[in-house]
Amino acid sequence: MTAWLLVAPVLLPVLVAALSFALSGSRITQQVLGVSVLTLTLTDAVVLLVLAQRDGPQAASMGGWPAPLGIALVADRLSALLLTVSLAVALAVLVFAIGQGNADFGESSPVAFHPAYLLLTAGVGMAFLAGDLFNLFVAFEMMLTASYVLLSLGVGSGRIRAGMTYTITSLTSSLLFLTAIALCYAATGTVNMADLSLRMTQAPDGVAATLSVLLLVVFGIKAAMVPLHFWLPDSYPTAPTPITAIFAALLTKVGVYAMVRTQTLIFPRDDVWLLLTIVAVLTLLVGVLGAIAQDDLNRLLSFVLVSHIGFMLFGLALFDEAGLTGTVLYTAHHIVVQAGLFLVSGIVVRLSGTASLASLTHRAPPPPVVAGLFMLPALALAGIPPTSGFVAKIVLLQAGGERSGWPVTVLIAAALLTSLLTLYAMTRVWRAVFSAGPDRPAPRREAGNVLMLAATVGIVGLGVAIAVGAGLLGEISEAAARDLVDPDGYREAVLGGGAG
Repeated sequence: MTAWLLVAPVLLPVLVAALSFALSGSRITQQVLGVSVLTLTLTDAVVLLVLAQRDGPQAASMGGWPAPLGIALVADRLSALLLTVSLAVALAVLVFAIGQGNADFGESSPVAFHPAYLLLTAGVGMAFLAGDLFNLFVAFEMMLTASYVLLSLGVGSGRIRAGMTYTITSLTSSLLFLTAIALCYAATGTVNMADLSLRMTQAPDGVAATLSVLLLVVFGIKAAMVPLHFWLPDSYPTAPTPITAIFAALLTKVGVYAMVRTQTLIFPRDDVWLLLTIVAVLTLLVGVLGAIAQDDLNRLLSFVLVSHIGFMLFGLALFDEAGLTGTVLYTAHHIVVQAGLFLVSGIVVRLSGTASLASLTHRAPPPPVVAGLFMLPALALAGIPPTSGFVAKIVLLQAGGERSGWPVTVLIAAALLTSLLTLYAMTRVWRAVFSAGPDRPAPRREAGNVLMLAATVGIVGLGVAIAVGAGLLGEISEAAARDLVDPDGYREAVLGGGAG
């Protein structure tokens, strides 16, 4: 049963993607298949999370080949939590896309969108559950293939150019990743992450340090950390709204997850990592300053996305249980909040016909319900109490306060400044889009398509639920951080055989 639970988030979307493509003549059939399989995999992920929280890491060896020889799938508290949140957001975004119809997609969307979207979710699931580096690489390639299709849907040279920028950058990262896998195998004779965590201790310090930095660069590109972020603001804003939302919510977080998994499991540290501290500070400040300089709403949100990756790097740089708890909590919160903001942006652009803040100041404001849907995730992103962002940032700041040294002090100051500047950026958006004025038309009465609005309400409501259930989510995050600091349970679940 454990093996089936672990393989379902990967296998089911792949099989249904193939079926969806074969039945591309019926758009309604594709929609029903997509919503059904994501609902089923979300239920599966919830079961995995309950089992991981109750019994510890769940592992399975595919094909009866025991680890480290065979393919291992593993769900511990971290991967099961992020998988659950990710699939919930993926389901809501799919409903939004169904409500949006062909707008911004072009006539190719009924054929290509649903199969590519399901393949993307399969890649995300595989990335969270992969127990070895090579299958993590395969997961990234699945996401890359699906992402290019989704980015290039519709007409226009801008989308093709953005898709090429994204693809070339991802391929460069993939080549570096493949090189890192080969070097890890040459140094240790294995690519199974649990086995690597044991064998890497016997490798020379210089080899281990080099491999650690190489994997940091690989996953840093995918997570869009500064200075490896240049591709994201040029790629995401040109895509259709559902694609931008799902990319912002999931793809960068998969990169963060891979970074956390490999650095804590294979290259553990006892002190603050100075290199990652510097990178976190740069990511926080460069991203938010870039956001303030934007006039385009989607580019502004893309730079904010880059900036807040720095909060996740904050906790990882501390390399202790408290910091990692903050990273896990912030990652789960950010998946939901960032997706919600991009969906609201899509509704605004659909109602107003422009993403320019300067132009939006002269258009009729969206109805109050859309303003409310923007305000809640915007306040959460800025860390205003009692939102989920406030809870996650407090955990990170408390963790930083327990460590000494100027690098951590600078990191805390950068985090606080970033929160203030994020609030300023969100205030700019509010004034341009939602505020009333004597020179503006009266607010619109209609909020657009019901499905689009319902999906956005669902995601924003999930963000509110994270804040309300911060106690339970904090317990899971703290337990996940303990597992990361002391991975004996993870190793035993994988190398002890798991479920055949």
